[in-house]
Amino acid sequence: MADRARELAKNIKLLVLDVDGVLTDGGLYYGDEGIAMKRFNVQDGFGIKIAQAVGLEIGVITGLDQKPVTKRVTELGIKHYYPGKHQKVPLFEEMCEKAGVDASEAAFMGDDWIDLGVMKRAGLAMSVPNGMPEVIAAADWVSTKSGGHGAVREAIGFILEAKGQMDEAMKQWVD
Repeated sequence: MADRARELAKNIKLLVLDVDGVLTDGGLYYGDEGIAMKRFNVQDGFGIKIAQAVGLEIGVITGLDQKPVTKRVTELGIKHYYPGKHQKVPLFEEMCEKAGVDASEAAFMGDDWIDLGVMKRAGLAMSVPNGMPEVIAAADWVSTKSGGHGAVREAIGFILEAKGQMDEAMKQWVD
């Protein structure tokens, strides 16, 4: 599985992410005003900036349309963003077209049934270990970290390592 996933990752130019359960831990926190809050992992955010710095495009498709997600996506400079959409396959295809990549050059990271259609079309299907069993079974690669706890950063590291871009990525931040 790891060797096959590494080969697939070499061609990835676009990484598309689900939000709840991937970029977050999947929990919904409600304040007294009834406003939903989300917890994002700083290392995931930095990983996204690292990916962007070496030319790996990032996209987000999420079933919910919530202000905290829009704010985080905007902060991270993610230009491919589709909130509040349950039919993810057409959006994934549109995102690939806008990014100028074939679906085989795109990875998708998800955790639940709503993500299975996109995972089947993506060149590299990725999951978190706390995803639904069917999603994990459909994945070419599964992170060791749970959603919202560094899984996205780990996925980005895996792709950059496979593409031979890790040294380039690190040099921008270390030197």
